[in-house]
Amino acid sequence: MRHAKRINQLGRTSSHRAAMLSNMAASLIMHKRITTTLAKAKELRKYLEPLITKSKNDTTHSRRVVFSYLQDKYAVTELFREISQKVADRPGGYLRILKTGFRQGDNAEMCIIELVDYNEDYTTQKETKKTTRTRRSRKSTATAKPTVEETQTETVEQIAEEPTVEEPTAETVEPIVEEPQAVEKETAPAAETEVEEPKQTEEPTDTAEETSETTPEK
Repeated sequence: MRHAKRINQLGRTSSHRAAMLSNMAASLIMHKRITTTLAKAKELRKYLEPLITKSKNDTTHSRRVVFSYLQDKYAVTELFREISQKVADRPGGYLRILKTGFRQGDNAEMCIIELVDYNEDYTTQKETKKTTRTRRSRKSTATAKPTVEETQTETVEQIAEEPTVEEPTAETVEPIVEEPQAVEKETAPAAETEVEEPKQTEEPTDTAEETSETTPEK
């Protein structure tokens, strides 16, 4: 019974298994993507990710340790020169497994294993998703921003229009107060003329009486 046997032997001896994983790791480093079965890909991820972490420390000792696993000096130089710099900011999870279906014949489950930072399709999508977390929040923020801007512009316009509305009201109040004064001034001379007119009419009456009085004396 295989209780607590967590290592998948992949139907091979330990020497065959180690040689196979070494060759697969070297080819993945050189080509950045390979197609294999799902069981082999999961074992390759356990085998290669610790080596990529060790490549971040570029020393002679770490190069010799990695070379003891890969046995390929070209793969080692590629790992330490290019891949380690591209993966420097990533704290683990350097490989991605994409299932592709089942193989015709033995119906084995197939997949593609690749380096995460070398897939441009996924990296561009992540860059666009940095601003928003979900589709709902993207729609809500897109609809909410114009409303906030519109309200701000409306408040600014109202504040700018308030002094312009107050000025004409003050100007209109002044002529309303002045108009009664002008009317009073105009009515005052009219009253004076009315008072003076009867005086002018009384004078001819006096002269008429005098003439009437003088005529009988003659």
